[in-house]
Amino acid sequence: MAVGSASNDARLSVAANVLPVIRRFGLLLTVLATVVLGSAEAQAADPSSDGLITIESDVQSADNVTGVVTASGNVRLVHADRGVVATSRQAQYFTKEARIVLSGDVDVVQENGNLLRADRVTYNLDDERAVATPEEGAQVFSRWQLELETTGSEQTLP
Repeated sequence: MAVGSASNDARLSVAANVLPVIRRFGLLLTVLATVVLGSAEAQAADPSSDGLITIESDVQSADNVTGVVTASGNVRLVHADRGVVATSRQAQYFTKEARIVLSGDVDVVQENGNLLRADRVTYNLDDERAVATPEEGAQVFSRWQLELETTGSEQTLP
């Protein structure tokens, strides 16, 4: 009995430590998607008041020693409140470096049609900088719907 109880306690302890990291990982991936897509309204919103974030993948794991959370294999992140869907082969959140890396056929799509395609997208949380890089010999692709403001007879960017 004592051995089984200790094993269950160990599993509960690991789960208690891993679940908050996975939740932060999902929120940070959503922040990455909105920053990469340049949605000023989404950036201004309070992330703590946002709704459900869903991460689907073949495997998800967290390493408490290295501080790395990894989702791999057919990764799909959906944040319905912000209208963002991101897909990749792998997503990693490096908690100690405050860095998120999406890699392998990365697509970030917003419901208004904004799109980013790259082989790798790295987002540094501390300086809020995203870098998208292509596969060797290819290019990064992005498509943006710019909203123009009309003032009199002129059109200007917001």
